[in-house]
Amino acid sequence: MAQRFGGKYSPTPAPTPDAAGTPPDTPPVANRFDGKRPLPARGRTNLFFVASFALLVPAVLHGGPDVLLRSVGATALCLAAVWLTREGLVAEDAFNARTIARRPAIPRKIFAAVLTGAALGLGATITQPGLYPLAFALAGAAAHLAAFGLDPLRSKGATGLDEFQTDRVARAVDEGERFLSDMRDAIRRAGDRALEARVDAFTTTARTLFRTVEGDPGDLTAARKFLSVYLSGARDATVKFADFYATSRDATARADYLGLLDDLETNFASRTKALLSNNRSDLDVEIGVLRERLQREG
Repeated sequence: MAQRFGGKYSPTPAPTPDAAGTPPDTPPVANRFDGKRPLPARGRTNLFFVASFALLVPAVLHGGPDVLLRSVGATALCLAAVWLTREGLVAEDAFNARTIARRPAIPRKIFAAVLTGAALGLGATITQPGLYPLAFALAGAAAHLAAFGLDPLRSKGATGLDEFQTDRVARAVDEGERFLSDMRDAIRRAGDRALEARVDAFTTTARTLFRTVEGDPGDLTAARKFLSVYLSGARDATVKFADFYATSRDATARADYLGLLDDLETNFASRTKALLSNNRSDLDVEIGVLRERLQREG
């Protein structure tokens, strides 16, 4: 049977064998890379950023205050489009990662396409007469939409669910995500890659609970203290530990912090399992009631 590797140079210590020489069974640890995806179209947004400065070329070649103002204005519009595009991709990635999600309130990528068209149209007025700038504007907006696509225009997974409940879940999950983000930012100050990996693994476990609550908003009451109280305490403990450990390198404090993460991960995993069991029980009840009704009408 495969066994987890551990030892002196491993983030997790090797399991201690029993009297018979057989290592004890260890519970599976969440992979810190599970569910992680690179930011989509990162290369295209970087290329878009660099290409924006090409709109400054007419100011160099033609000179004059009027040309300079148009060229700088077009570059500023294009850089604003780059920023909106990147923010839209981040929002879309978060939307795709969730089981139940509402569409972004602001269609950032569509606004970015409009700004891109305006930038190219304004830049084209420097050298092109008549309707050519309008053609450049339409072509630029169309090219942006073809390269980066549209924003999510419809919510997903919310059919048949109470909108008030889904909004409560969305706010609770957003708060939990902020706590996790603060934990990851704080632990970097400790300068310990193994601790960063351990926090990432706990993040994966916590997000599994998030997805479970999103799948059944009725579970929010049973999981609220995990999404707020426990994560808030974990964030505060991580901040204090990182500041202390960065200067002291205290092995006892490190062991205590790892023990805290182990306890948190165990409790989060147990709560997720309990919620899934309750959801299965509710499903079995609904199926049983429906079958009895069908048999009576049968």
